[in-house]
Amino acid sequence: MAAQSTETLLREVIDREAIRSLPLRYCHCVWQKDVEGYVNLFPEDGWVSTTDPTLPKAQGRESLRKMITEALETMKPRPFIHNHVIELLGPDRAKGTCYVEVRMTREGKKWLMTGWYDDEYVKVGGEWKFKSRNTTIDSFGPLSESV
Repeated sequence: MAAQSTETLLREVIDREAIRSLPLRYCHCVWQKDVEGYVNLFPEDGWVSTTDPTLPKAQGRESLRKMITEALETMKPRPFIHNHVIELLGPDRAKGTCYVEVRMTREGKKWLMTGWYDDEYVKVGGEWKFKSRNTTIDSFGPLSESV
């Protein structure tokens, strides 16, 4: 294995830290109801999806804006992320996984969802963004019934 230059290693550390901040900013925007901040975490063609067909999906900034605005009003999600793993795939592409717990209101009850995000990241104009976020749901139900 060839030794990497200090410059290359430093660039990787800086990229990893920028990517690591994306899920943190994502959660912060959701908690603070910062719709524009949320939308700006994605490129123009970015998307979110989930393994639960009853939860919203969106592609493109306008669709993301509509989806998060409705979710903030109806479900009042409170996400908590854990264990972020990042794999750099090149100077402007990466992928990662982070685990999530989301507390929310649904059907007049407090609900808990656990699972993980499988993310693709892309660098646009020198800034890392979510190309995609796919949520795999491990458990989802009213808090009194959750395991």
